Amino acid sequence: MQTTRRNFVKIASLSSVGFATLSSFEFARPLASGLPRATPESQGVDTEGILNFLQAIQVSDLQWHSFMLLRHGKVVAEAWWDPFAPEYKHTLYSLSKSFTSTAIGFLVSAGKISVDDPVLKFFPKEAPASPSENLQAMTIKNLLTMNTGQDADTLPALRSAGEQSWVKTFLAQPVPHAPGSHFVYNTGATYILGAILHSVTGKTLEEYLEPRFFKPLGITGYDWEKSPQGLNTAGYGLRVKTEDIARFGQFYLQKGQWDGKQLLPASWIEEATSKQTESQQGDSDWSQGYGYQFWRCKPGFYRGDGAYGQFCFVMPEQDAVLVMTSESWDLQKSMNIAYETLLPAFSDGTLPENAVKQGFLKKEISQLSLPVSRGSVSSDLATRYSDKPFKLDKNPYGISQLAVGFYPKNCVLKMTTPKGVEKVTFGWEKWVLNPEERKLLFPVPTRLETPSKIAGTATWTDESTLQLNMKFVTAIHGDQITLTFDGDKVKVDFMNSVSAHSKNFPDPRQPLTGTLKS
Repeated sequence: MQTTRRNFVKIASLSSVGFATLSSFEFARPLASGLPRATPESQGVDTEGILNFLQAIQVSDLQWHSFMLLRHGKVVAEAWWDPFAPEYKHTLYSLSKSFTSTAIGFLVSAGKISVDDPVLKFFPKEAPASPSENLQAMTIKNLLTMNTGQDADTLPALRSAGEQSWVKTFLAQPVPHAPGSHFVYNTGATYILGAILHSVTGKTLEEYLEPRFFKPLGITGYDWEKSPQGLNTAGYGLRVKTEDIARFGQFYLQKGQWDGKQLLPASWIEEATSKQTESQQGDSDWSQGYGYQFWRCKPGFYRGDGAYGQFCFVMPEQDAVLVMTSESWDLQKSMNIAYETLLPAFSDGTLPENAVKQGFLKKEISQLSLPVSRGSVSSDLATRYSDKPFKLDKNPYGISQLAVGFYPKNCVLKMTTPKGVEKVTFGWEKWVLNPEERKLLFPVPTRLETPSKIAGTATWTDESTLQLNMKFVTAIHGDQITLTFDGDKVKVDFMNSVSAHSKNFPDPRQPLTGTLKS
């Protein structure tokens, strides 16, 4: 059975802008302090196309978190939807794979490995006692191109391996097909690329890329999830800022060159981003072929992409890079919006400046926000229950007591746990950011949960029902908590954002119940 690209979205679901402003169109700044900025028209981009892009997003019923458009190496448009902001890193999901591919490129260019090296060469102690012929034939290139010969993504097996190493678990999986003959989107294969790098260098992907890639490009403040063995997960789990994704794309557009230095050979960039294998059947953007952890796109360029719409499009013909981050439920629709609105906006040479359109664009971007639930910002019951503790029945979160403080500008959820009192602030029908990064309050047992800053809004849907909405601004998803007050009783229901949009993954969390303390 062939594994589709979207199956990783399912696996990821089961496993894991402040005030948005347009750049003031200042011209080139040093790379050390940020990518240079310019007006769209000065770089041959019609501002009208960017306005059309934002309008299409507004009516799409899809959720964007940020975007950044570069032309000729300069940022010509950028935006964040409140509560997301430029300074916050963002979970990349499978866009992480393209960074792992980059690390392998550095290792190959240093002469440490070849893409034709057999995988088993690097793991003599973890290999099966009698490896199959197909496993023996599997190469680094097969890992890079998702042609390992396996029937399905090996990530679920890795994540359920218990105490056994992920490498050993991967090598124990059946390889029924000849490597190179059978494309299957396989996040476990990407993990093995990181493990090979570690076996050769003794370094994790983060450690290896820091001096060679992250530092030269000015990418700081990133983090990358790790396996139980301490290796970066490779195929997912990297978090960087939107502008860092743009730097990554510009590095590839410049064929491995940065700030006048050739960091990675142009020949590797060409090899990694060219079509190396057929991918999926059909006529979607996942059917255009696959390189070394990069997808080919219908308009003829290439991209790194991750679940829920983490995109880095590199467009050599247009000399442009487009970054989009989101929690999208129709990735093809997201891409089509960009293709249909932005590509026609490119022209050769410069365009006459259009201060009126640029002013409209600046205003549009300053008002961008994720939608908030609206009901009422007050209830006659608020005074009765404000800061009154409820003793909760036994629950899997270890919360013994819960209270909500109702105040003019916000409400505060307060929960007593074995570690102390947890507090989360929610704005009345507007986003309020809780500044500290923390573990999620009510984790979904079947999902990977990444610590995150939490933004919250609150509304009364009726006199006795309080809806609290959370957005995890450094981890993509969100959660809805509904408190229903009934005399001296309270009931707390949950609905995470993945379950809210997918019938395949109902929220498994049971309601909490409690009684008002006398």
